[in-house]
Amino acid sequence: MSTILIVVGLFLAGGVYSFSKQKMPKGLIVLLTIASVMCLLAGVLRLQGIWE
Repeated sequence: MSTILIVVGLFLAGGVYSFSKQKMPKGLIVLLTIASVMCLLAGVLRLQGIWE
């Protein structure tokens, strides 16, 4: 599960980069950034065994 969260987080981070290059609305970029950080953080915490 942690690997899936990390992959989803990286995918969303790539989306943020792509959207910022295409001059997409700032609200969408902020929303994707928050989602990617949450997925990456959850995946890392699961790998560390802190959050089960």
